[in-house]
Amino acid sequence: MTKTLRSAVAVISLLALGAFAQSYPAKPIRYIVPFPPGGGQDLVVRALAPRMTEALGQTVIVDNRPGAATMVGAELAAKSPPDGYTVFNGSNTTLAINPNLYGKVPYDPVKDFTAVTQIASLPNLLVVHPSLPARTVKELAALARSRPGQLNYGSSGTGTPAQLAGVMFGDAAGVKLVHVPYRGSSQALTALISGETQTMFGSMTSTLPFVKSGRLRAIAVTGARRSLAAPDLPTVAEAGFPGFEAVTWYGLFVPAGTQAAIIARLNAEVVKILRAPDFRDWLVAQGADPVGSTPDELAAFVKTELVKYAKIVKDSGMRPD
Repeated sequence: MTKTLRSAVAVISLLALGAFAQSYPAKPIRYIVPFPPGGGQDLVVRALAPRMTEALGQTVIVDNRPGAATMVGAELAAKSPPDGYTVFNGSNTTLAINPNLYGKVPYDPVKDFTAVTQIASLPNLLVVHPSLPARTVKELAALARSRPGQLNYGSSGTGTPAQLAGVMFGDAAGVKLVHVPYRGSSQALTALISGETQTMFGSMTSTLPFVKSGRLRAIAVTGARRSLAAPDLPTVAEAGFPGFEAVTWYGLFVPAGTQAAIIARLNAEVVKILRAPDFRDWLVAQGADPVGSTPDELAAFVKTELVKYAKIVKDSGMRPD
């Protein structure tokens, strides 16, 4: 093939991809969320989906598929046709923690998914039941130390950032908190509000409203810096445990093999939504930091997170419940 012919083929291919991107989508899109309704990620996706529907001209349907520490939804997404009509909300739970915690998972976090864009990063909120006599992080640590093995904390499930935050806090404070896993953060929140559990490292998005209503007491955020959504709360690090940081991130992924034109269209539309001032303000009010990365940036980030959590899981001695 001559150089001129190769150039012509390349131009035709680009034009074909451009035409395809303009015709996509031609039917509704399923957005798989591997958590039950009502949790932090679900709330953000349900706010994002109508805007995607408007931008793409086709209905984006949120499909909650919880179970097996997000692996049910992840496997379903990974095995879906790579045609752009199934997208997946991937997070550090699914793509970085689970492969290190369980050893064998029913999907490959790198080979089975193609990154589209990181949606947000957010710290957890360290909250306690109002009946617990602890108003600071140090007071919580001292209480746990005085009651070894008696204080429990709920989480949205085994292997989630919420559980890992509790393990990391226990190691940092030299205390033992009893982990109580639930099927999603909404169940964990209900248990804490009712007094069934005593503390929780909860999603800012789903937990903050209960703090504002007085049904829970917040004592710290788990990020590296204070949250704009709760600026009066110290970080765990500045409250006496330097270096402590435990955040949740999530992004949009598609099954591996999805055409580049589809990925480019999804990336362009979702990043545009994330950069819209009103949507950014809404995310920040939920305690989230909007991101809007390129596909390559998110793909590289996932690989970095896999390495990071390999060390955290190993050093903590964390095991599946």
